[in-house]
Amino acid sequence: MEMPLFSSALKQFDQALKLVKLHPNTQELLRHPKNVYMCSIPVRMDDGSLRVFKGYRVQFDDSRGPAKGGIRFHPNVNLDEVQSLAFWMMLKCAVVDIPYGGGKGGVEVNPKDLSRLELERLSRGYINSVADIIGPDRDIPAPDVYTNDTVMAWMADQYYIIKRQQLPGVITGKPIAMGGSQGRGDATGRGGFYVLEALREKLGLKGKTPTVAIQGFGNAGFHFARLAAEAGYKILAVSDSGGGIMKLDGLDPIAVNEIKEGGKSVASLLGGAVKYDAVSNEALLELDVDILVPAALEDQLTKANAAKVKAKVVLELANGPTSFDADQMLFDKGIVVIPDILANAGGVTVSYYEWVQNRIGEYWSERQVHEKLKEKISRSAIEVDDLRRSNNCRMRTAAYGLAVQRIGNAIEAKGTQDYFSQSRH
Repeated sequence: MEMPLFSSALKQFDQALKLVKLHPNTQELLRHPKNVYMCSIPVRMDDGSLRVFKGYRVQFDDSRGPAKGGIRFHPNVNLDEVQSLAFWMMLKCAVVDIPYGGGKGGVEVNPKDLSRLELERLSRGYINSVADIIGPDRDIPAPDVYTNDTVMAWMADQYYIIKRQQLPGVITGKPIAMGGSQGRGDATGRGGFYVLEALREKLGLKGKTPTVAIQGFGNAGFHFARLAAEAGYKILAVSDSGGGIMKLDGLDPIAVNEIKEGGKSVASLLGGAVKYDAVSNEALLELDVDILVPAALEDQLTKANAAKVKAKVVLELANGPTSFDADQMLFDKGIVVIPDILANAGGVTVSYYEWVQNRIGEYWSERQVHEKLKEKISRSAIEVDDLRRSNNCRMRTAAYGLAVQRIGNAIEAKGTQDYFSQSRH
């Protein structure tokens, strides 16, 4: 049985502490979230009945700036998951050096069971519950699993109603018409692609046609696949919750995405005009490819299947797809895992750019956003990889180390036990 997510995150944290110098007080502080908020959200359903949904918001640390993190609607949302995601968001913001702390929110619900009106009531109800603990200078939510720009529009609008003023910096991932940023829609997948390109030569992928399998063909998975295919990578297999497809001479991500936009699973392409082979989500993880991209949910690579992974590189577009034990097993096999806090940081980076634009009232072109994202995330990828090589450690440990050092510097700038134990200034 895999350990709880937060326990796994702390074990990774302990590994990173071997690379950095942090005061014991700082180490202890970073093991605990600053604020944990749980709420009950009553929603009047279309049939007149009342349902109450469990909601969460965790603010892990704000030493480097306001908390930042998405809101997910999913039937498996729980406190351990939200707390772990807030911890990873803290590290993610630090590893790409943007001035945020870590936050995360969620509601235990299957949004597919709700009408659009019910979903709107739930979204506004969530903001009613957390309005006092979020804000442009305190905690800035964004979309996550099963939430999108429309949900963010409802949430931002509800916050404006409560505060009786327009404060677009409270929510990122909003529609363009409500102050959203150009380039936000594909930012997570694009950021992952930029990370891979920045490290391509160092990973031994230069001068060949790398093969790719993607578990989780949602927004991030599709945009990564589209950019990778355009750059000459061969996409062999993709999957979603309904199953997967494989094409050994390479598939067209845009054609596959047209099916997704029609509300169907990629598996619905089986038996059509283009010949695909069926592949399960589990089998996809074990395909003989150069690059495996887990872009779905947590704990997909575990000690039960890590030994069967054949990819040379694992690029984590999902949050927490690799357990602690699996991470060590992959490292021992010589497989490089590009960790989530670096690989999927494109989303929060462009969210930061949206927040900046909202605050200054000046908006950038898509080209400007792409250029800023590429420069920042590529530099971070090289910093992490250099630290990995110099310490002969896992890339995750290096990424944690870089992030933890930056957070620790901010905490210790206000004084440590050693400073305060001195009798005079």
